Amino acid sequence: MKKFLAGLALAAAVLAPAATWAQDPAASAAATAAPAAASAVDAAPAAAAASAPAEAASAAAPAPVPNKGDTAWMMLSTLLVILMTVPGLALFYGGLVRSKNMLSVLMQVMVGFSLIVVLWFLYGYSFAFTEGNKFIGGTDRLFMKGIWDNVAGTFATGATFSKGVPMYEMVFAAFQATFAGITACLIIGAFAERIKFSAVLAFLTLWFTFSYLPIAHMVWFWMGPDAYTAKEVADAMNEKAGMIWQWGALDFAGGTVVHINAAVAGLVGAYMVGKRVGYGKEQFTPHSLTLTMVGASLLWVGWFGFNAGSALEANGFAALAFINTFGATAAAVLAWCVGEALLKGKASMLGAASGAVAGLVAITPAAGNVGIGGALVIGIVAGFACLWGVSGLKKMLRADDSLDVFGVHGIGGIVGALLTGVFASPNLGGPSAMGDWVTATMITPADFSIAGQVWIQTKAVIVTILWSGIVSLVAYKLVDMTIGLRVTEEEEREGLDISSHGETAYHK
Repeated sequence: MKKFLAGLALAAAVLAPAATWAQDPAASAAATAAPAAASAVDAAPAAAAASAPAEAASAAAPAPVPNKGDTAWMMLSTLLVILMTVPGLALFYGGLVRSKNMLSVLMQVMVGFSLIVVLWFLYGYSFAFTEGNKFIGGTDRLFMKGIWDNVAGTFATGATFSKGVPMYEMVFAAFQATFAGITACLIIGAFAERIKFSAVLAFLTLWFTFSYLPIAHMVWFWMGPDAYTAKEVADAMNEKAGMIWQWGALDFAGGTVVHINAAVAGLVGAYMVGKRVGYGKEQFTPHSLTLTMVGASLLWVGWFGFNAGSALEANGFAALAFINTFGATAAAVLAWCVGEALLKGKASMLGAASGAVAGLVAITPAAGNVGIGGALVIGIVAGFACLWGVSGLKKMLRADDSLDVFGVHGIGGIVGALLTGVFASPNLGGPSAMGDWVTATMITPADFSIAGQVWIQTKAVIVTILWSGIVSLVAYKLVDMTIGLRVTEEEEREGLDISSHGETAYHK
């Protein structure tokens, strides 16, 4: 149980933490700064040599309790991520499809999100954030058992990124549930307007189980700062973490776990489901850019909980993630508009909304890992890169990725993940990474290797692409062989609102 509390709450480093200062540092500690973690722990023997009276006094001291301010901030962050999905993502996607498919997208997002949240509490949380092996967690929290003692009336706690600062485990579990839910829903945009509703739910169940959970565990699970009590145990604690965490990859809030993971699944789906009837011959224009703009705005607001909440505390790193989310997004909007004006002669509302999402995606892995200047650069690069992703790259791939999931989330996620390795450097205004969790010592500017960190980030990106790609391919095939992926041509022409749900978004 102790391992679970240390790993689970500390694993809180998970989705939000994957790139948080702690997570980043922790990761770098395990991979790039192993020597520092070993040498800087010379003070550990002092703790082990504590006198009997000191031990007795320590044992008598009350256990630390979660801070009320941190608890309130994490609950608010959880609500903000729900706002991102329902209604934010639903309206953003809904406005981009044709009016005859508006309700189908809203249904897929709302019901898909609800499905993943239920699966998360049944088994997802346990397999993502409890100790197992370097690829997947264990069964300690199946059905959320042990999350609280209803006899004693006490609540289980887990770690944050600060030693001796716990958080309520159920709050962390709820926060991470929203990450899993929105990640699955992002995929929906790639095959919108032609897939069976039942196929969506079946695929999301398989993909969540065999792609999201393992990648979340590999990137975010670790034993937490309180487990690093002495130099002698540091290596053992690192070995219990997820594989990508052990490498030292920095992913503050989900560049790999959320965006690249979902984008690859979406691209595979675009190929597997096939192109929409009339694609390339008919105009497929958004039916309501007004709703798309409202959705993008809600995404931007909710994303502050997504990124800043990943710090797991209401502290300086949460503030850093907050301002970086603000600045990078604004920079990406401007970059996309400039690029669009140069290419087409005019900047569009669709482009501005897409630029905002591109900036939000790219800053996600870097939010608490880079300085403000680095965040602005990431936003600018993401704006131009994702504009190319939805135009030039899309033509090269020849896939009907309906709402440009790969062009924005895939390219934006990759750009953000790689540039995190650059701008995390304290020499470029970044906060560096944790070099030693025993003494909570950061890697010094002289010892931080940009090339080394970028290589680690690259490996994390490659593993995520391959893992999600293979799982997605198998999952789509299984669904196609059993219930079928696609609606009939007649149903598609009629519109999924009527053919799949028997209702319409707009009455004439």
